[in-house]
Amino acid sequence: MLELFQYQFMVNAFLAGIMIALLASISGAFVVLRRYALLTETLAHSALVGVAVGILTETNPVWMAVAAALLSAWTIEYLRSFFHLYSDAVLAIFLSGSLALAVIIVSLAGAFNSSLFSYLFGSILSVSREEVWTIFAVGIPALALLGYFYKELYFIAFDEEVAKTGGIPVTLLNFMLVSIVAVIIALSIRIVGTLLIGALMVIPTVAALRFRQGFSVTVGLSVLFALFSVTAGMLLSYAFALPSGATIVMCVLLIFVISLLINRR
Repeated sequence: MLELFQYQFMVNAFLAGIMIALLASISGAFVVLRRYALLTETLAHSALVGVAVGILTETNPVWMAVAAALLSAWTIEYLRSFFHLYSDAVLAIFLSGSLALAVIIVSLAGAFNSSLFSYLFGSILSVSREEVWTIFAVGIPALALLGYFYKELYFIAFDEEVAKTGGIPVTLLNFMLVSIVAVIIALSIRIVGTLLIGALMVIPTVAALRFRQGFSVTVGLSVLFALFSVTAGMLLSYAFALPSGATIVMCVLLIFVISLLINRR
């Protein structure tokens, strides 16, 4: 099995996958606790718009995905915070609208091909060394921010209004969290794909919550589940020539089912 690491693309995929697993599971814990899980799917669809624009204009689809996901994240948070719209309603509007817009742009570009499918469902073959450096350059500061504001984000996740009363800069931290989630989703499209990254952010935390431990232990279990799923998924993907994103998601789903069986009540 170790011989696969003689291939540079597998080394790239594992390095990028490990960082994505760390980022997705830790940020996903705060998102799930806020009952904001649909945000991940909505931003993934927004990132797909960026990919479509990148294909149409022949610019880098990944950076266009980052820009589109960030713009959507900030708009959603602005509408939610300042217009007091229901979160699920805003997310549903952006989810449907983004997917419709992406399909139209891709249709105009005539790009319903294998290249598009690699962005939709992930492809370990397509991860370059430059993209690995980019993921680490963005991921390490993102992890530092999540760690530094850990207590504040935890407080906001449980009661946003009380956190405001306590003097915590809720609006600023909410914008920071959705920005981190948006960038993680956009940079993950090479590994997991835009349509499947939401599962890697949500399911490990949901599985960890079944063990009913404290928040720190839950985050630790979520990280462990995500790392195992990414590693096992990429190994199976390489061994059986399967789509990497779908294989990773099936692995994390299996962990969720096991957690349900272990903790039935």
